[in-house]
Amino acid sequence: MRPRKLSLGLLAGLVTGFLALGACAPLSDVQGHVPDEEQIAKIEPKLSNQGDVLRLLGSPSNVGTFEITTWYYISKQTETFAFFEKDILQQQVLAISFSKTGIVQSVERYGLDDARKIELVERVTPTRGKELGLFQQIFGNIGRFTGQDAGPGMP
Repeated sequence: MRPRKLSLGLLAGLVTGFLALGACAPLSDVQGHVPDEEQIAKIEPKLSNQGDVLRLLGSPSNVGTFEITTWYYISKQTETFAFFEKDILQQQVLAISFSKTGIVQSVERYGLDDARKIELVERVTPTRGKELGLFQQIFGNIGRFTGQDAGPGMP
């Protein structure tokens, strides 16, 4: 009877180990619009217009901030392992510029190598006022209120 208990324990341990390994598998995620190469090839500068681009690729992910004559189709593939930060595996930006009459002027592609890392500045704006300690916060209102300040139904 003893060998059977050992094999059940070993089996349970193996199943638990495989489940733990499976839970640590990286999670992949694709965000954005990934247009097909065949569709992009059909867009011809100086011949295609905004309607052609909408029909082939759909609505853009973003439109230029200062010049609305540029449409951006953005896609990004990321991978996350457990609780760590996301790793960007692949990033594509398709920028299509139009003339003021709506004719395609240029079709440009940007990849992960063209991206720039932006460092955020983490500053704290100091506020004016009094820093209260723990006891001041807890007992600060004692004696502040009188019977005249009491609301309706209060003595």
